[in-house]
Amino acid sequence: QLQLVESGGGLVQPGGSLRLSCVGSSPTLGAYAVAWFRQAPGKEREAVGCISDSGSTKYTDSVAGRFTIARDNAKNTVYLQMNTLKPGDTAAYSCTADTYGSGCGAEWWRPAEYDSWGQGAQVTVSS
Repeated sequence: QLQLVESGGGLVQPGGSLRLSCVGSSPTLGAYAVAWFRQAPGKEREAVGCISDSGSTKYTDSVAGRFTIARDNAKNTVYLQMNTLKPGDTAAYSCTADTYGSGCGAEWWRPAEYDSWGQGAQVTVSS
């Protein structure tokens, strides 16, 4: 089973930037759609964005224009670049892969679309 490990979380001031990495245990990660989700304390899990096997991306409205997802298949890694961070971005961020599909479909935002999940990385935006 594909395993995913996130890294790069931490504490950042409002307006700052962070880059999260999601490393897969297998080169097959390059064949799958990969998404990022986040969950703040007391809130439901929220989709952040998705990247297809070909590199096309989709984002939720609240992060569009500030966050960018990219992938480096040679390194079995997907990145989440987060710029202009706000306190409302504080959450545990998890990457996930759809091992049955390669594209970000119409329901890419649904957690049930994915079957392999990382353990999460905490991002705290605070002054």
